[in-house]
Amino acid sequence: MKLNERSLAFYATCDSPADNAGFLYKRGERHTAYHRRWFVLKGNMLFYFEERESREPVGVIVLEGCTVELCDSAEEFTFAIRFGGAKSRTYVLAAESQAAMESWVKSLSRASFDYMRLVVRELEKQLEEMRWRPAGGCGGCGESPGSWKLKPSGPERSPEQLPALPAVLPKENGCAVWNNVPGVDRPPDTSSCSRHDGEGNPRPPPLPPRRRASSSEAGSAGEAAAESPSTFCRLHERYGREVARLRQDWLERRRGPRP
Repeated sequence: MKLNERSLAFYATCDSPADNAGFLYKRGERHTAYHRRWFVLKGNMLFYFEERESREPVGVIVLEGCTVELCDSAEEFTFAIRFGGAKSRTYVLAAESQAAMESWVKSLSRASFDYMRLVVRELEKQLEEMRWRPAGGCGGCGESPGSWKLKPSGPERSPEQLPALPAVLPKENGCAVWNNVPGVDRPPDTSSCSRHDGEGNPRPPPLPPRRRASSSEAGSAGEAAAESPSTFCRLHERYGREVARLRQDWLERRRGPRP
């Protein structure tokens, strides 16, 4: 596998968050002496530097196809990263404390893509079981998700007990009304009379048809419209005469009795 050194150096020192970081003692490949190095874990890559302030890593370990396990050594808190294969190298590392060793072993064991793939598969399996698990059912049943079936909420009825649909369904505003038949569920309606749209949102009720006036009603309405001006004139003259009479009486009382 070919790796670009500049890209690795930039990725190791960039501001992206690290999964774990700290000092570890690394045993040499040829010499068995331990050297203190600064380790940074990002994804499935374990970088190690000579110092914490170093700008470029000394090396990188790709954590794929490996196992992390504790090992016996003269140093305390020692663990190893072992790869499969006869000529593969084993990296022996030592932490400064028991808590640091446990933290590194846990982080390194979960860094590979194989582990992430297993986690994703397990989560998908649990999600599928939750989807097919009946309400109130036991979680430890031996049935497979494919054998589970959704049960109807209401009591089952035999075909003989079901009420028969009327020959002609009543209509309301031009749409058939299904809910007026007791004990019968409303079938899915895909016509334009559906009260819900494709996303399940309720539609506004259809407008009622306009009522057309008959010829007799139109004639009476025309006569009323024609009579309305003459009626107003007669009322105006009547009340006008009454107001004039009252005004005349008021003027005569104001002038007083005639001599």
